[in-house]
Amino acid sequence: MEFILASAGDLSPLLTQALGRYRHRVFVETLGWQLDTPPGIERDRFDRPETVHVIVRDDQLDIVGYARLLPTTGPYLLGEMFPQLMNGQPPPCSDDVWELSRFAVMDLRGARTGVCPQRPSALAVNILQLAADYVERRGGKRLITVSPLAMERLLRRTGFHVHRAAPPQMIEGHPTFACWIELAGRPPWTPGERAGPVNSDSYGKRTSRVKST
Repeated sequence: MEFILASAGDLSPLLTQALGRYRHRVFVETLGWQLDTPPGIERDRFDRPETVHVIVRDDQLDIVGYARLLPTTGPYLLGEMFPQLMNGQPPPCSDDVWELSRFAVMDLRGARTGVCPQRPSALAVNILQLAADYVERRGGKRLITVSPLAMERLLRRTGFHVHRAAPPQMIEGHPTFACWIELAGRPPWTPGERAGPVNSDSYGKRTSRVKST
């Protein structure tokens, strides 16, 4: 299992394309989100060169998990598109808070031996821990995310302290809420063999990686 942490500007064109396909298959084709996207690719205006991506790939280099990180001091999904989920409170705008969006743990080829040996909950923990580590090193203290209500149980299973910013509201027919994820007191984490910046990933671009057995 490979965990890639990189800004969009550091992803190779091939990995960027693979990520767009993965997001389309998860959010548009599987979850049925109504998004204005190019055919077969899911991107939005928050996918800027400085946007940070956490990408999980299996041993065949297929993407099986993902999350996007955006500072709340600039444009971000909750603040621009779903401020009503704060129930009258102002959306956060602080160096202390980053947004986690497009969070997904899904093996699109199905569970098969050697494809995705970690359970979805274990992958979710690793994605959150890697994101939390990145944000904490930049002075952040909390994550906030727009989540369907069904995701709340998975988030609580990660061991992070998560709580609602406000009561859920219906978005496109689905109960949705803004969720705080506190970084203080997060569970201990041993990511396995850890690599700093490397010369290239398999697509030929510079990234930071974590290898997990």
